Amino acid sequence: MEKIITFEDFRKVDLRIGTIIEVSDFPNARRPAYKLTIDFGELGIKKSSAQITTLYKKNDLLNRQVVAVVNFPKKQIANFMSECLVVGAVKDKDVFLLHPESKVQNGTVVS
Repeated sequence: MEKIITFEDFRKVDLRIGTIIEVSDFPNARRPAYKLTIDFGELGIKKSSAQITTLYKKNDLLNRQVVAVVNFPKKQIANFMSECLVVGAVKDKDVFLLHPESKVQNGTVVS
């Protein structure tokens, strides 16, 4: 187990549901990745980089809902500015995207 945090620490993380509306290759990334454009409803459109090319094809990602942290500061990745962090489970270096069981409104809070 990693470091224990308080419930108040967890409440600082803003996890939201968003829908991937655009996927493109990211050849400048150090490891194979996609550039994702994600619609978070009232929060707007945010971009992210995700190292998910081994399990997901670009067409499979379009219109897929994902869970993302939306309150991290922007991060420069090569020549790209990432605005959120898509959440996934990691097994043997592969990332399995987390998503709602049923379609929900973009921007829905995950708690």
